Amino acid sequence: MNDTLMNSTTCVIDGFGPLPLVRPNSVADLGDLVRAAAASKSALYPVGGQTKTALGMPPTRPGRTIDLRGLAQVIDFPARDMTITVQAGITMQALRDILEKEKLRLPIDVPEADRATLGGVLATNTSGPRRYGYGTMRDYVIGISALNDEGNEFKAGGRVVKNVAGYDLCKLLVGSLGTLGIITQVTLKLRPLAEQQAVFGLGCESAQLETLLRCLHESRTRPVCLEVLNQAAARIAYTHANLAIPESPWTVLVGYEGNGDAVSWQVQQLVKEVGTDCSLEARVDFPAMPLCHALCEFAAAPHHAVTFKANLLPSEVAAFCVAADQGPLRPAVRAHAGSGIVYGNWSADLTKEQAGSILTTWRERARQGAVIVQRCPSDWKAGLNVWGPAPHDVALMHAIKAKFDPNRIFNPGRFVDGI
Repeated sequence: MNDTLMNSTTCVIDGFGPLPLVRPNSVADLGDLVRAAAASKSALYPVGGQTKTALGMPPTRPGRTIDLRGLAQVIDFPARDMTITVQAGITMQALRDILEKEKLRLPIDVPEADRATLGGVLATNTSGPRRYGYGTMRDYVIGISALNDEGNEFKAGGRVVKNVAGYDLCKLLVGSLGTLGIITQVTLKLRPLAEQQAVFGLGCESAQLETLLRCLHESRTRPVCLEVLNQAAARIAYTHANLAIPESPWTVLVGYEGNGDAVSWQVQQLVKEVGTDCSLEARVDFPAMPLCHALCEFAAAPHHAVTFKANLLPSEVAAFCVAADQGPLRPAVRAHAGSGIVYGNWSADLTKEQAGSILTTWRERARQGAVIVQRCPSDWKAGLNVWGPAPHDVALMHAIKAKFDPNRIFNPGRFVDGI
């Protein structure tokens, strides 16, 4: 192993540490680190830009933090095939800049893209508003390489879009929070850059929200995002975008992308579909890009000290949002309405006891879904059960962990049910 790797700094992960922070500059060096950890039975905590280190339970075992930003090379970029193979430590902004030169993109909304790395986005399965139209990272990974608990590299998928060889380990590794191995390299399929973007805004009262969302779900148009914001959330997003803050209790944003004619037709069509209801506040004249960026960065707002995330049926979003917006401790409520995801964000004024009470209420309302704590003070986590009740397939999850990482080297104890 290269001696320069030992000139490390330290890192605190979710209140645990300081831990030694080591940045390998090659896959071979990373393999040496894994083998050393296996021999000493110490833990490894992979990180990139450290934008999501608050997700999950705090670490409990001593070990090292592995900074993967030293692995940031472009391995292959056949632009005409609309695929790219890159190392996992590349930042999302650097990847975006490379793709835009060829008029291509990876249509995944990632906050703090100048810090967030591809490997971190994959491990956390980060997505944003446009998941409604384009899906999540699992839909774009066609090949992946990772290191196992012996420091050896294993691969799945390939470098072509139509690849059916072997088990779909790509989807297994995405969203596993780095607990099954350390992702080193990824092949992604890409999309062309959108020629035009538009955002159609609608304001409504609480009593209208469910009907409005049902109308939008049944629209002849094909939005790429369908967002719902209460007044507190709209204030944050519109202030970030330097736009006039809506006055309605609820703001529904419908986003379109594509060629100019298609986007223009869809906006006009939606105006026809909802325009007969004069009680709705419609806005189509604001610039799309600043608001799209504000929606993407919303999750990273620094004053969000506590964040809950609910996964629901899309048909339940309106009622859940309205209920969450009631009471003395109202959060900034924001939803990916087309995907059934609702976020509640509170400031630092919320106490642990208040958070626990609200979390219980959210989980009771989301009986057919799930609610996790995405962000809170680390010393609250044991009492809040951040991942919620163990899922029905938790035994299978433990079995997979035991096969991939029997010595529990990778990110131990941070994922669901202590995985």
